[in-house]
Amino acid sequence: MISNIRTFLKLESASGILLMLAAGLAMICANTDVKHLYESLLQIPVGVQFGNLQIHKPLLLWINDGLMVLFFFLIGLELKREIIEGELSDAANVGLPAMGALGGMVVPGLIYWWVNYEYPAGMAGWAIPIATDTAFSLGILSLLGPRVPLSLKVFLVSLAIFDDVGAIIIIALFFTSNLSPAMMWTGGGCLMVLLFLNRSGVTAIPLYALVGLVMWVAVLKSGVHATLAGVLLAIFIPLTDANNRAHSPLRILEHELHTAVAFVTLPLFAFFNAGISLSEVSLERLAHPVSLGVTLGLFLGKQIGVFLFCMVGTLLGIARLPMGVTPIQLYGVAILCGIGFTMSLFIGALAFEELQRPTLFDERIGILLGSLLSAIAGYLVLWLTLSNVKPQAH
Repeated sequence: MISNIRTFLKLESASGILLMLAAGLAMICANTDVKHLYESLLQIPVGVQFGNLQIHKPLLLWINDGLMVLFFFLIGLELKREIIEGELSDAANVGLPAMGALGGMVVPGLIYWWVNYEYPAGMAGWAIPIATDTAFSLGILSLLGPRVPLSLKVFLVSLAIFDDVGAIIIIALFFTSNLSPAMMWTGGGCLMVLLFLNRSGVTAIPLYALVGLVMWVAVLKSGVHATLAGVLLAIFIPLTDANNRAHSPLRILEHELHTAVAFVTLPLFAFFNAGISLSEVSLERLAHPVSLGVTLGLFLGKQIGVFLFCMVGTLLGIARLPMGVTPIQLYGVAILCGIGFTMSLFIGALAFEELQRPTLFDERIGILLGSLLSAIAGYLVLWLTLSNVKPQAH
């Protein structure tokens, strides 16, 4: 178990560095002579047709609605495994990250709502600052080296899982439109087929993948966001094989997808979504309620919400600090939770999907600023608190 966590953490740390490079490259492209090429790349039309079924989208949306399904599928696999046999299978380990994730959603959302109270057009973005980017956060944490207690890293991963579940629920409830009953029935039929395969002990991954592909198309056409198909599919992937206990379809998929998601899916998403023209950044746009609400929600809301709810949980006896972790170290990680980047960009794209890129505000400015401030402040707090800690052999 511990060795698997170490491998996972190393992979996520490397992914965080690659995410930074991808975002930096996007910023360079958006602010140099290749800007028009970059923008043209985002809008390249890509279409697929099978009989009367047609799917036509710009390349940007194929990344956001298609490739990101793998990311949410992986989240679903991790969540199922953790609940059945991982850290979250022990109720004693659930309280602290669950409370932290709850506070990390409630307080940032309230701060954004307060800032945008008199600006109704911006209220659609209330969910943007509730997200945490696991790869980026672990990437910053890894810069501190072996002084970081493993239990602190496990806490951050566990909190991020709960955080992702909250984001998935919010996407399902609040970012659906023009629902198609026929496609929803088709998606429901796919769920019944997946349930039958699971209950019948079928472990052939290609069968699940085929049904999952049909379900993705149905969910895409239904008006519900297509990435939810990935989470639903993950629920039915068997963890064990009744005929061969050494064979685990879920673990095999999780292992193989980690590399693809960490080093391809997320960096591509960052590159396609983080390109902000600095010529459009002004004090007026930074102070706009949407940008300001996102920045304050991520930088202040996250650290206050995560740390406060964790401390309240420990005082009430429903949560406990990880072994070897001090409150100030927990506070440092709470600040790092304000690195929303990938998930915040994803939710922001959904929140303002129907709008042309507005001239008055750009939620991505707030996301990048809030995430940057959280990364710097979180690193400094942890560096100061861990400076006298002896390196640990994880």
